Amino acid sequence: MSRPGLVLEVDERTPPILVHEGEGFRLERFPLGTRVIYPPDSLPGLRDLTGRIRDALLNPLGSEPLPELLRSGMRLTIVFDDLSLPLPPMRAPDVRQRVIEQVLEMAAAAGVDDVELIAGNALHRRMTPAEIKHIVGERVFTSFWPDRLRNHDAEDRDDLKSLGQTRHGEDVEINRRAVESDLIVYVNINLVAMNGGAKSVAVGLASYKSLRHHHNVHTLRHSRSFNDPPNSAMHHSYDRMHELLSESVRVFHIECTLNNDQFPSPFEFLNKREWEWTLKDQAKFLAAKRANDLAPAGARHRVWQGMRAPYGVTGVHAGATDQVHERTLAAVHRQQLTEVHGQSDVLMLGLPYLCPYNVNSVMNPILVYSLGLGYYFNMYRGKPLVREGGALIMYHPMKSEFHPLHHPSYIDFYEEVLTQTTDPATIETKYEEQYATDPWYVHLYRNSYAYHGVHPFYMWYWGAHALSHLGDVICVGADRKVASRLGFRAASTLADALEMAGETVGRSPSLTYLHTPPMTLADVR
Repeated sequence: MSRPGLVLEVDERTPPILVHEGEGFRLERFPLGTRVIYPPDSLPGLRDLTGRIRDALLNPLGSEPLPELLRSGMRLTIVFDDLSLPLPPMRAPDVRQRVIEQVLEMAAAAGVDDVELIAGNALHRRMTPAEIKHIVGERVFTSFWPDRLRNHDAEDRDDLKSLGQTRHGEDVEINRRAVESDLIVYVNINLVAMNGGAKSVAVGLASYKSLRHHHNVHTLRHSRSFNDPPNSAMHHSYDRMHELLSESVRVFHIECTLNNDQFPSPFEFLNKREWEWTLKDQAKFLAAKRANDLAPAGARHRVWQGMRAPYGVTGVHAGATDQVHERTLAAVHRQQLTEVHGQSDVLMLGLPYLCPYNVNSVMNPILVYSLGLGYYFNMYRGKPLVREGGALIMYHPMKSEFHPLHHPSYIDFYEEVLTQTTDPATIETKYEEQYATDPWYVHLYRNSYAYHGVHPFYMWYWGAHALSHLGDVICVGADRKVASRLGFRAASTLADALEMAGETVGRSPSLTYLHTPPMTLADVR
């Protein structure tokens, strides 16, 4: 058993607390009485992962064993999550590789010849061959790339198929190859409770025509917690789409959960509570901090983006989507859930370099926006850490830097749309369709490594729920012009930020610092 999560109250004996700020970190002394929320310690990884994968495939939940679903002459499509999961990327071999290899071995034994593998990247950018190879491994990559191993293309009209509409009028348009298969095997990693389950196929293999029904301002504003599906209007839409999709094709779901070992040996102090740092940990912190601060931006970026995490796999479940996901959520909660009593006037958090939509690019303000405000409402049971009208203080340098290859529509969104308005509903009504259907953005998405033209809109909408409840958003260390463009305020220090927040929450506010990463899911009572 690992130690449960902890809520620490800062007193005179509390050492400085580590805070992430983009591709860097600092130690901060928080005011006396501040609550600091730590995640549970990492759960132990499975000792016999190969055996556990095989057992899950042979003894699935709510389904016949996988070998009984495989037969000669059938069409099999294996789908796997893209590079947005996990974060940081997993040290090789990725658990998806190990699962896919066993699925392929069973398929070969059954005489299945018609097999394709598809990355469920939806409107994310295409993965490079090297990125795909890292996920599926050398053997699978060499055997299937490029003819039978590829990225999903949400704009390939010939490879999309409409399955009609849900009872709520939501269009379900999915990858044709997958829908016309006899079986879809979806191989998933669940880093957070928001992912997996009905979301996997309904999002990963969908087109804009489908995604627009749940990735919109109305749905996001009515999703009280994305990490608690019963309280998420977005997940209700996924469920309806999955129900319709299941009438056309069978899905055998395989979900894997990970522990909180997010940082390798040179940075393992980032996984620990500060008062438990050994002399070795302190030396590693000082060395890493000095090297990071002195390194040129490009070198620093390469170090952080090249990091691979030594995760332990805590669970593998396979079979019927709903039954598998129920076990998955329980495993995620065991690793991340920390009970917290009561809300605060001010929530503080550091924004790390980690971002699902920013792999291999410089951190940029719109992604910071979605991450920062995402922490506000990505809480369990829909009750955030900060009270209605409270203030959010984030740490990040926030510079208007974008990767020109990956983010062409982001650049235009920042320079054209945000200069006119920051209101999510206005942005959606006035600009979304233009960006979503622009031929140049579509071309870059399909033929280069660019995110879909509508993607920056979706990132902006993630903050819609939070913005309707927050009274103030202040960024420590941010470029003031960039913060202003986003509708935020900037402060040089925490003391300045708290002084500014006093205008909204009073001069003696209650304070909470969410210590993450590693991942924490706050259960506010």
